[in-house]
Order: sequence, then structure tokens, then C-alpha cells
Amino acid sequence: MVRRKVVLHFPHEQVDQPIISKLVRDYDIDFNILKAFITPREEGLMVLELSGEEENFAKGVRYLENLGITIQPLSQDVRRDELRCTHCGVCTGICPSEALYLKRDTMEVGFDEEKCVACELCVRVCPPRAMQVHY
Repeated sequence: MVRRKVVLHFPHEQVDQPIISKLVRDYDIDFNILKAFITPREEGLMVLELSGEEENFAKGVRYLENLGITIQPLSQDVRRDELRCTHCGVCTGICPSEALYLKRDTMEVGFDEEKCVACELCVRVCPPRAMQVHY
């Protein structure tokens, strides 16, 4: 079983197409929409958690790529600037997925990219602005 959080960038020609339902129907891929920005006649962006059997997952990704949809791991979009982070811990109290957590042994803030759901709450509360999201 493959499970990944990805960002899909849709060209304007694909925004009004039933692409995700085809992933479910034809490739048996489950999805959870974490975030979506769709602008008709412009472009679309979706942050999804996709899961399915490895072979079906690969076929589903090829299907998306053939439609001109750009797929990238979510971890490429949510970043922490290590030089700016003061390890104050404010972000750990607001993070709903516990992707940001306090390492008790060093009292530093840890970031688990796999748990991140790109809610952007950490970006809003971080005093030194160390958390950044780039879609």
C-alpha cells in the first residue's frame, strides 16, 4: 500500500474535469483533500493524501501526468527556515497533526514532513516567520 501527500497543479483546461473521481473509479486510489484552490479558466491546485496499491498508484500518477497535471510531494512546499527558527515552540501548540513537536531531550522543535497537512496555521503563529509554504 502506497500513501503519499502530494500537491497537484492543474492546467486551466483540466480544472472542470472529473479527474479525482477517475482516480477512484479506474485506479482504485483513495483520496483525502487537504486543501484546494480552483480558479475557472486559470488553474487549479489541490493538496491531497492519496493511497492505493503500488501498481494502481503508479498507473494513476501516469494518468495525471498525461493530462498535464504537475505532481510534487507536499514536503517540497512546506518548509522551515532553520536559520530563522528560534525553537520557541509556539507552532507546536497549534499544529493539529503534530507534525511540529518539541524534542524533550534538546528542547528544540522537530518537524515531521510526513505528518504535515499543510493547514498553514504554523505560518500564521510563528514569531520569527520560520515556517513557509510555497505552492
